[in-house]
Parts: sequence; C-alpha cells; structure tokens
Amino acid sequence: MRAIRVLGVALLTLGLAATPAAADSSPSPEATGGGDGPTRAGTSFRTATEVEQGQTATARASTGDYLYWSFPADAGQRPTVRATVRLPDSHAAETWQIDVYDGLRRRQACQYGAQTRKAGADTPSVELECVLRTVRAWSEPWANDPLPGTYYVRLTALRLSPADLGQAVDAELRIESMDMGGAAAVDGSLSEPLVPGIAARAASDEARDDDSPTAVLAGLEPEDGWTSGWWSDRWVWTAAGGALAALAGVAGYRLTRGSGRPRGVPPTA
Repeated sequence: MRAIRVLGVALLTLGLAATPAAADSSPSPEATGGGDGPTRAGTSFRTATEVEQGQTATARASTGDYLYWSFPADAGQRPTVRATVRLPDSHAAETWQIDVYDGLRRRQACQYGAQTRKAGADTPSVELECVLRTVRAWSEPWANDPLPGTYYVRLTALRLSPADLGQAVDAELRIESMDMGGAAAVDGSLSEPLVPGIAARAASDEARDDDSPTAVLAGLEPEDGWTSGWWSDRWVWTAAGGALAALAGVAGYRLTRGSGRPRGVPPTA
C-alpha cells in the first residue's frame, strides 16, 4: 500500500509539472493584446512598416503596389500571418499573394494556409493566410530554418488586367503566434537575433559618446525581450521525469526487497 501511495504522489507531481506545458500550447496572451495598429505600409524592405504581434495594420493602396510590413518573432513561436484585401466594386479576376521573409531576407515557406488566392471578377474581398514553421533558437548555417529576429511581409497582386492597375484597395494585416513550448526547443542559441542594423548598432554603442544618437533600423522586439531559447518547459519535464524515476525506483525496491528473514523461519514475537 505504501508503494501505491508513493506512485500516486509521483503521478500527481508529474501532473502539476505538465500544467504550464499545457498552457503553452494555447495562443500566447502577449500576442492577443495591443490596440490599433499602423495605418500605412512600406513600399520596400527598408521602408517596411513595423507591426506588433496582435495588432491589426491597415493601409490604403493602389492595385499593383507592393506593400511591406515587418514584425518581431522569437524562438518557440509559430507565427500566423493573415491578410485581407478589399477590392473595388468592379474589377476583373485578380490573383493576390503574401510572402514572408526573415531577417536575412530569405523567403520562408508556409506550413499551411492559402498564401495565394484568386479573386473572381467583382469579388468584394480576398483573404490570405500563411502559417510559418516554428522559429528555432539556433540552426545550421546552411539551413533555411526560421530564426529569432525581424520578419517581413509582402503583399501584392500577381496577375492583373491593365484596366485594374491603379484602382484603390484597402489592405488589412494581422500577425499572431502560438507558443510551441519545449517540444520545439533545441540546444544552442544565436548570439544576436536577426534584426537589421543590430550588429552595426552594437558596434556604434561601444564607440559613440553617451550623447550621440544611433540609427535604429528595426526597433520592435518581443514584450519580454529576446529569449534566444535559454528557457523552455522542457526543463520542467526533465525535472519531473527525474523525480518520477527516483520515486519509482524507491517503490520498486520496497516491493522486491522482501522481509529480510530466511525462508521457513517464523517471525519473532
């Protein structure tokens, strides 16, 4: 009976340790707040408008323009980019697409989602979605894995009739992330996130006077700062697994050690 109680305590310990891991599988609460987002979009990588995760960015543009936004994504997050384009009342068939690039301007593949969609003639709007792979804390130099840093979103129309060029459209963009927890954790981390200008800014901070300004090419970062994979709920699972193994070993020893008396010798009074 005592061994059973020991195993029960061990299972309860594991259940309590699993609670934060289960909570991490839901969308991050930091990614669902925020107020109104920016009301414009950039026209290139260098002029991309910064957007916080959880904000809704809007822009008034002309059909045929390239619209750019940027947002920060940290290790363990799986960003989802959603875009809605409201089209003119009268137009021919159009094809719209969103592309996502990392801080090195490498195009990132979408795990799933309608990255490209065709809007039929006179369709009022078109909705696009791109679910990226989970951002890793570290990767091989030759790999194309998403890494912590700034990400760029480009929205544009691919196929247009000449009559539709220049017509006014309204674009709406929203980025949210799901925290994937320790299942996505890897050993290793980047020395710096892939943020444009961060290396030059760090060097200038060492050489500049206290009163001289520094250029900031991308100023947004996660609310809690860049973690670079130093912590994940895998630590909790490892500790809980070690405790469970120790308790199971004690219980097994108590069940198998016997009373310590030679066979056939009755217990003493």
